[in-house]
This record gives sequence, structure tokens and C-alpha cells, in this order.
Amino acid sequence: MDITTTDDSSDPFDAIVDAPFDSALSERYLVYALSTITARSLPDLRDGLKPVHRRLLWAMRQLKLDPGQAFKKSARVVGDVIGKYHPHGDTSVYDAMVRLAQDFALRYPLVEGQGNFGNIDGDNAAAYRYTEARLTRTAIRLMAGLDEGTVDFIPTYNGEEEEPDIFPGLFPNLLANGASGIAVGMATNIPSHNVAEIVDATLELIDNPHVEHSRLMTLFQGPDFPTGGVVVDSPDVIAAAYETGRGSFRVRGRFHAAEAKEDEDRDAGIERLGGGQYQLVISEIPYMVQKGKLIEQIAQLIADRKLPILEDIRDESDEHIRIVIVPKSRNVDPELLKESLYKLTDLETRFGLNLNVLDATRTPMVMGLKELLTNWIASQIDILQRRSQHRLDKIAARLELVEGYIIAYLNLDRIIEIIRTEDEPKPVMMAEFNLTDRQAEAILNMRLRSLRKLEEMALRQELEDLLAERDELEKLLASPARQRTRLKRDLADLRKEYAETTALGRRRTTIAEAAPTVEFSMDAMIEKEPVTVILSQRGWIRAARGHVALDSDFKFKEGDGPAFALHAQTTDKLLFAADNGRFYTLGADKLPGARGFGEPIRTMVDIDADAHIVSVLVYRAKGQVLLASTIGKGFAAEMDEMLAETRKGRQVVNVKGDVKLAIVREIAPEHDHVAVVGDNRKLVIFALEELPLMAKGQGVTLQRYRDGGLSDAVTLKLEEGLSWTMGGETGRTRTEKDVMLWKVARGAAGRLPPQGFPRDNKF
Repeated sequence: MDITTTDDSSDPFDAIVDAPFDSALSERYLVYALSTITARSLPDLRDGLKPVHRRLLWAMRQLKLDPGQAFKKSARVVGDVIGKYHPHGDTSVYDAMVRLAQDFALRYPLVEGQGNFGNIDGDNAAAYRYTEARLTRTAIRLMAGLDEGTVDFIPTYNGEEEEPDIFPGLFPNLLANGASGIAVGMATNIPSHNVAEIVDATLELIDNPHVEHSRLMTLFQGPDFPTGGVVVDSPDVIAAAYETGRGSFRVRGRFHAAEAKEDEDRDAGIERLGGGQYQLVISEIPYMVQKGKLIEQIAQLIADRKLPILEDIRDESDEHIRIVIVPKSRNVDPELLKESLYKLTDLETRFGLNLNVLDATRTPMVMGLKELLTNWIASQIDILQRRSQHRLDKIAARLELVEGYIIAYLNLDRIIEIIRTEDEPKPVMMAEFNLTDRQAEAILNMRLRSLRKLEEMALRQELEDLLAERDELEKLLASPARQRTRLKRDLADLRKEYAETTALGRRRTTIAEAAPTVEFSMDAMIEKEPVTVILSQRGWIRAARGHVALDSDFKFKEGDGPAFALHAQTTDKLLFAADNGRFYTLGADKLPGARGFGEPIRTMVDIDADAHIVSVLVYRAKGQVLLASTIGKGFAAEMDEMLAETRKGRQVVNVKGDVKLAIVREIAPEHDHVAVVGDNRKLVIFALEELPLMAKGQGVTLQRYRDGGLSDAVTLKLEEGLSWTMGGETGRTRTEKDVMLWKVARGAAGRLPPQGFPRDNKF
């Protein structure tokens, strides 16, 4: 029995290429990256479209969905697109189509939708089986010239159809409608602009190719968003962004009260309600902000009490946006309320400009405004040249036939005789009258009806017209100046359709630099009320309303007791000092009420498990505090340096080993000396100026000890003497006026305190 061996070449392992994995991976990823950049995410400079949008509009044109024709189901359009041109998911194609139809997403919509195409609240469009669509006049403008040899046609993905490489229309879609996309390693984000301004800047650049960027920016003001709003950056910031192709703009919603009686109130969005009451009206919101989410944001501020000066928000929108903001009281400053909404919500957003586009060679690059317009003008000149050459070729072909027809009319009887008598009339005619094959074929195909005298006159007129048109086109192709003039004329015609006086062309976004921001802190938003802060030994904190006597009999959990009690206002910030030298900050308005035992302070700030609170202070701007550790080292610190922005607090005093922060005392402005007493009952008093003012550190030696450490420290005014509380229930205070015996230099050992000084060595 013969055993047939398989050919080695059919072994699948022979197809394995021995190559480094990283290089093989990078090559394949590079192919994917280039595909994403050039054929998916970045728009083409010439028509401002990505492939999916171009294929959508081309498919709709093939379906003859012109503005004057009836609508067709969106499902039909999507089906044609994914079946013939764009083999991707139907959802992604339909989403792209929906965006082309949304007047709040596109400044100049390219698709006219019928049915539910979504709304500015953020609701999605209906399924494509329910909606219908057709092209807009703008889309027709963008595709004008497709049948005139202006662009190349390329095979579709399966080679069965053809599609245009780009659209040749004069409409400046890239800047007019903008684009956004994320590719691999790069992205693009282009806002929409006003067509009239784009045309003005382009005309200026055609007249003067060396025009300064600043001159262009006087004509081309900046973004013109579909949803209006106000760009509040300075002209210099906007100009700098467009010069480099990168930058960002602050975009705000617009306050406008159409029903206000006074012009000033109308422009400020204030509606007076009588009795001094008022409400604010938002009529426009920033681009790409969903109205529903913005209202939720503001409502959440009210619910969380983060904006106490705001009472209510109402959505009274119909086809126009009308969001009503109700202040807490008539005394609330409208500008403060606006600024707080800008700061805390998406009523002010930032739009990042990134003019990253594909040029005529499909190379991605970031361009400034002048470079971008220059490239676009060059592409339109090229399209004009191709259109003219295509028309010249058509004229040449038609002239050949017209000249043949005229020869036939001049020799009509002989032509008829040849046709009637010759078996093969064509070669005889060609030889006798010097006709081309096309001319002879056309004459033989003429109808008897065309032999009227009138037709001969019409042909002679057509010949003259064609020769004149050919002459004009040849002059046009030979003269760059004529080409620029023609382009300027065409742009001027386009501008009339999108002029500032038309509903579509009117500028929607105001470019107006905002006044300096009204400085406000969240403290200004908090209603000022007196509170009594109580912190227990086990770290439970609460705030009782009003200033309760600090020696009141506060209730605590079993096994717990009082540690600190102090008076404050709800607008105050509280500083909590832990014995590990770390300071924590809490707003008095954030503390739980005093109906129960409060809440553990450790749920509000991240205090180390082995650390204990040694002091609680009310923050005073520019206030100073005496800080001292158990080993007698210390320094003065400003309260501003102790404020912590996060739960983790701020390390102010550096301590090592068993050393702890022991003393945290506020320094009164009039105090000029420091008194320190040790565990050894020795007292020193030295000048406050000897104590360094530091933001952080271990400090300097306040008092020297042989054994033991620091017991207490305090600041005082020397001429008023040293005071301390006497023991017993009387609560009397004793003052020692003459303390010069204890006044020494900082760091001395000291001497025994005055007679009657407390036995616990505490001031």
C-alpha cells in the first residue's frame, strides 16, 4: 500500500514568521492607528467631513433626497450607507446622521429631520424606523459640482460602487460646523463659526496673502455656537488660540429676560416681581451641555445646601430655553448669584480648541487660522481649475458635433443623396466632407425633425456661445488672478445667503470679555448664626444653636465626658490640633446638630488612630498661635498656614518618638512676652520677638530642663503681669504684676514661680 506524503509547503507551521513580538505588534498597531487617524476620527480640511458623514450625505444624494423632495425613512438611508459604503454598525451611522440634523449640535445642519431627533435636554432620537430625513440647502451647497469632474471618485470597500473622495462645494464646512474626534495619539476639537465672518476673513486673505493674524481676527471674531451663549475670554486670548491652533475658551450661558420692562434688567436676565423680589432667567446654555443635567446640578446644590443664597429652580422652557432661578431673598446680589452658578455648575464650561485636521495629502497637522484658510483657498482654486478643465473637455466634444451638424446643413441635399444611394454611407461622408467618426455617426442619427431652418440658426448661435465660453475658460485657466477673482465672486454670492441679516446667518454667540470675577467665598453663602461647639473626650463632636454657657451640663455617652467647648459662628472654620503635630480644618456649618451626641470627628477627618485632639481653635484671618511640644521646643505660626484643604490635614509641628504637641494657644495682638513653666516647676518669661514665626518645623528651645519636660506655656502683656486661675469654686484669678525676676533670655532654666502658683503647673 502506497502512502502519499503531503507536500511540505502545505504545512501551516511554514507560514509562521520568526520575528520579535514587540516589532510585530507595533507594526500592526501602527496600521490601525493610521486607519483611525485618516479614515475615521479627523475631518478633511477641504470639506470638513469625516468618512461616515461624507458617505451619509452621498447616499442621501443618490436617493435624491433634495430639499424640495419628499422625506424618506432614516432606516432606508442607514441601510444604503452600511450596505454600499460604510460597513460599520447601524447604530453608529444613525447617531452620526442624527447629529447632522440637530440644530443645537450643528450650527448649519446638513440633514433636515422629520420626527423625534432628540433634544437639548439630552433625550435620544427615536429609532430609525420612525424618523424621516432629507438634505438641507447647505448640504446641497457642500456637494455642488460633484458631476462636474471636480473631485476623484474612489471604489467603495467591496469595489461594486464608487464614492467621492471629498465634496467640492464652496461652503466652508470645517469652520462653519466644526468637528470633534479622538484618534490614536491625537484628537481634534473645532467649534462652529459664522459663515459670513469666515467668508470675510477668506476674502481678506485672497486680496492680501501676507495679512497679519490680528487683522484676520478683526473680521473673524471667534466661535459661534449653535446654542448661543457668551465667550468671556479677552480678544488677546482668543486671537492667540487661533494663531497657534490650540487654546481654550470660557463659554457661559446667557441671562436674558425678554419680558423685563427695563433694558438693563432685560440684558441682565432680571425679572422684577414686586415688593423688591426678583428672579433670574437663563435663556441660553453653553454648547454641548444638556439642559436636563444642568438643572439637576443646580437642584442638587440646593438639596446639599451648598448654595444657601439659592431658593429654587424652575424649567419653564418650550421651544426656547427658559430656566428660572429664584434667590433666597431680595437682598441677594444678582451678580453674586450668577458668579456662584458659573463657578459651581456647567453654566460656565471650557471649550478646548484643537485645529487638528487632514490636509490635501491626508496628513494630520495642527494649523492656525491663517494656514487653515490658505490651504482651503488652495483646494477651492484646484476645484475651480478642475471644473473649468472638465467644462472645456465637454465644450470640445460638443463643438465637434455642432461643427459636423453645420457641415450637414450646408450640404444637406448631398448628404441625403449619399444616405439614400450608398450601402455604407458613413465612410463616403467622412471622405467627402472630411468628417470625424463621431460627426458622421451623429449626422446619421439625426431626426428628420431636426432638418428645419430654425435648427440651423440655433446651431450657429450655439457654436458662437461655445466658442466664447471656451475663450473665457482658457483665459481663466491661464490666469491665477482671474481664478482668485472668480473665487471672490462666488464667495460673495455665498455670503449673501448666510448674511448677518438672515435667520440662519445671524451671530448667536456673543464675544464679550467678562468683568473681573466677583471674589466670593463659600463662607459668604452661609447664613451667619451663633453656635456652641462641643467635643467630647472620645472625639464625638456637635454644634448647639446659639451661644450656650460653656460650663453648662452637656450630656455625653456613658463613659464619655467633656473635652472642649467653645463659641463660634456657622461661617467660621475650626482648627483641630492633634498631638502628632497635625492640624485639621472643619467648617462650623458642617457639624452635626446637638439633639443627639453628635458624630465621631474621625468620620469627618482622617486622624491617626493613636493621635488625640489637644486643642480646638476658631480660625481668624492673619491670627497667630503659640505651638510648643512636650520637650520644651516651640514656635509661633500663622493660622493661615494651618488651614487644611483635605481630610488628611496639614503637618505643622514635626515631632519624633515620644514627643507630642502639648500647647496650642492663640496669641493676642497686644501680647509681647511668653511665659513657660516646666514639670520641674521652674518658670521663665522672655520676649515674644525671640520666638520665631514659622510655617512648619520643630521649633526652638523655649526652656531648658535637666529632667522632665514642658508643662504649660502662654503669652502675656508684660506690664499687665502674669495671671492664673485660683483653685476652689470661686474661680478667682490672681495676677502677679512684678514678674521681672523671671524675665530672662529664651532657653533659660528659670526659677520657682510666684507664691500661690497652681500646684498642677498650669496657667
